[in-house]
Amino acid sequence: MLKLPTEKSPNSFQCLQNWKVFDSFAQKINSMVIERTPDINKEDLFKAIISPPNIQIEEIVEKINNSFDYWDTVKYKKCPAGYTPTRLWTFVKASRLKSMVKVWGKYGVNLSLTNVMQRMCHEFDMFWGGSWGADSTIDSKNKEQYLVSSLMEEAIYSSQMEGAATTRKIAKDMLRKSISPRTTRKVAKEMLKKKMTPRDKSQQMIHNNYQTIQFIVGHKDEPLSEELLLQIHRLMTEKTMQNPNDAGRFRNNNDVVVENGITHEIVHTPPSYTEIPQFVDDLCEFFNERNSKQFIHPIIRGITIHFMISYVHPFSDGNGRTARAMFYWYMLRQGYWLTEYLSISRVIAKSKKSYEKAFLYTEADDMDIGYFVSYNLRVLEQSFKQLQDYIKRKQNEKKAANIYLRMGDFNERQAQIIKLYVDDSTALITIKDLQVKFGISPTTAKNDIIGLLKKNIITEIALNKVKRAYIRGEGLDSLLSQ
Repeated sequence: MLKLPTEKSPNSFQCLQNWKVFDSFAQKINSMVIERTPDINKEDLFKAIISPPNIQIEEIVEKINNSFDYWDTVKYKKCPAGYTPTRLWTFVKASRLKSMVKVWGKYGVNLSLTNVMQRMCHEFDMFWGGSWGADSTIDSKNKEQYLVSSLMEEAIYSSQMEGAATTRKIAKDMLRKSISPRTTRKVAKEMLKKKMTPRDKSQQMIHNNYQTIQFIVGHKDEPLSEELLLQIHRLMTEKTMQNPNDAGRFRNNNDVVVENGITHEIVHTPPSYTEIPQFVDDLCEFFNERNSKQFIHPIIRGITIHFMISYVHPFSDGNGRTARAMFYWYMLRQGYWLTEYLSISRVIAKSKKSYEKAFLYTEADDMDIGYFVSYNLRVLEQSFKQLQDYIKRKQNEKKAANIYLRMGDFNERQAQIIKLYVDDSTALITIKDLQVKFGISPTTAKNDIIGLLKKNIITEIALNKVKRAYIRGEGLDSLLSQ
């Protein structure tokens, strides 16, 4: 496994954090020894480029490239008679070289562009950009509810990947108390009006992440500058850095390496801290697309930004959070409005090992970023599907509750509460439960409850001297019998 640095070493936690991207607080990870690709004879590679393989090999190579498999998977592929895994890999490399484009030439970052990548980017263009599909994808009446929910999920999962131990329930409760449920992206500063001070580092990380996302949304049309990059890092890492002065500041040393925990081989050494100022200039130029001589699809450009911030590791901590935030920003800047509703980090968090390997494969295979691009496109695709499933589930819940709207003077939330008691006659619900479920304020939740109490639909019970809960009332049976 990647060796965890000891507490005695300087900047101990950063050693592992650099290549993992997300800065896990010295968390244990599974063994991950990246096997080097076999040496390929240049003459054999040249022949493979100019002489296409037979149809059978061509089909195998296409399948390998569709999923952008690395050598450690390719070597186990069943080869036709007369072919070895190494020869198969030669044809894979040949096909990738023929489709290779320079993404960031100065840092030697190239991309073997596949048909699958282009198809997925096209589909994202169709469904994520522009305004024509906005209302058909997300119910305009409930956009705010979906937005708050997705932003909270993104903040929670992005932070938990890096060591925030706060549970989703606690985190959601904290965030709901820290912002007004009706807060919009146009009034980001309003989110602090009802701020609840985070109780520990985990909550602080989540709070910071949410605050940073809101800041990005409010500044999505601005060009990237060194000052804005530092501001984003400062917002993301406030009160969470081992050295508080490192928040919003580039690293000033080279005490960052990643080594194999078994062989002690250094897997990656980021560029010297002396190169960071130039990298930041290059990053701003790449982000703002100044002097761009070659078209790179915006989604691929955004993924590249994510990768490069992690590769260079310009900060002593918080690089992963910052890298994902910059991708989020770039997507919004390019008009992919649906990104705001996606919980991308949720998918990444559930496939961390693949996320880590995508970085390692890229560096191990001549800086072909295809591994990282392919992984992230699949993440985006899955995030979109999860959003669709979430919206469909919420719509079905409301549809199922509509029958109760016609039974009395109830609003949509009250109808859904009634359905909860119909589905489970023993249900016990609190004001806080309603806040979390519907994304509403305590006052709104209380008003909904009062309306149901007046009609005896529910009954109040005491859980203790202060806390109250609500159970099914006799009036509900009368309502259902009508």
